[in-house]
Amino acid sequence: MSGMRLKHLTLVAALLSMAGVASAQDLLIRNATVHTASTRGTLQATDVLVKDGRIAAVGKNLVAGNVQIIDAQGKPLTPTLFGGITDIGVEEVSGESATVDETLALGANAADMQVRPEFDVTLAYNPESVLVPVARVEGIGWTMLGAGTSAGGSIIGGQGGVVRLDGSLDAIGPRVLFVTLGGDGANLTGSSRAAQWMLLDQLIDEVRGRIPLDSKFALLTPAGRSTLATYLGGGGRVLVRIQRAADIARLLRWANQRNVRIALVGATEGWKVAPQIAAADVPVFVDALADLPADFDEIGATLENAARLNAAGVRVSFSQTGDASHNARKIRQLAGNAVANGLPWAAGLAGLTSIPASSLGVGAQMGSIAIGQRADLVLWTGDPLDVANVAMQVWMDGRAIPMRSRQTELRDRYLHPDNGLPRAYPNDAH
Repeated sequence: MSGMRLKHLTLVAALLSMAGVASAQDLLIRNATVHTASTRGTLQATDVLVKDGRIAAVGKNLVAGNVQIIDAQGKPLTPTLFGGITDIGVEEVSGESATVDETLALGANAADMQVRPEFDVTLAYNPESVLVPVARVEGIGWTMLGAGTSAGGSIIGGQGGVVRLDGSLDAIGPRVLFVTLGGDGANLTGSSRAAQWMLLDQLIDEVRGRIPLDSKFALLTPAGRSTLATYLGGGGRVLVRIQRAADIARLLRWANQRNVRIALVGATEGWKVAPQIAAADVPVFVDALADLPADFDEIGATLENAARLNAAGVRVSFSQTGDASHNARKIRQLAGNAVANGLPWAAGLAGLTSIPASSLGVGAQMGSIAIGQRADLVLWTGDPLDVANVAMQVWMDGRAIPMRSRQTELRDRYLHPDNGLPRAYPNDAH
């Protein structure tokens, strides 16, 4: 066995042995390649000291005191990664409706449309979902729970929030409002995207009291009016799922005129209007694997979308389309793919850490390796944007997280060496 392989196995064994110590909040990680995801950039052969679950110091030759010491042997250390906008913890089995809670459907047709911005999907979050450790062992420490749209709902899906995958029950940071525009939302607005702007302006009129609550045309409840008011006048963030360049340009103009703080989700054709997005200081969550038109809103799809947006000065983060919850690990592939197509490496990492944290209102406590931040950290076998590498150890608030999930347990149960027993039996079975 080579010396390098032996060192690697020794480090893994040490990390696995400490993973069961749930109370370990103080530690010193020595000799790491620290990707701070901050203005300090990447620091070689650097130590990170954790006290009471927070980062206390970042530098060389730090004095630890009586704390546990981990020798990183030069391997990369990053903040835990953003998992994108997902349904982790609010969808267990997509084909079983009893386990799916991310959408609200109260009306059977457009005439009965219910607009309920007060709907808060985070109240259904289950921190014991099997999807939580599956994502966490891949280095993902937090996600944004998204409120989706469905038949019988409206283009306003409701509110979501950031959850940390540490077993906590409650979301952190401010809530965000989810809206779907363009072709994806046309079936909820009389089969025309033109009606979306009419309905949005009507909702603002209701919030401003220009339409009485008891009007037969009113779409909002009193609670809905109160909730929507918090997102007007430069208040909370509104995440808009939108793809076509013309729709994005119209949204930027609408948001500016009505003083609404937006972020774009998807924005497959965002590169076409990148200077306008940058000028409006609007962050974008892209799927960097979108390379072919999925529909007529995405004719301009290109693998260089993230790179072109970044070059124009747009803050770029990542979020998957499709099965983002059960395959949250693919978020690293999105970032790595964007880097392979022109996005600078540091921007790729920032898109999984500091940019989504600041865009979603939790940047003061997570998203970078800096003094005072939560000690939510990942030690990697190599470049975290290369899917050939894996997370060796994850810490949440300085606590070593067991690197186990249902998937690893199934792997270990069925892929053992031949021991004369059926494949489902472990080696120590009797």
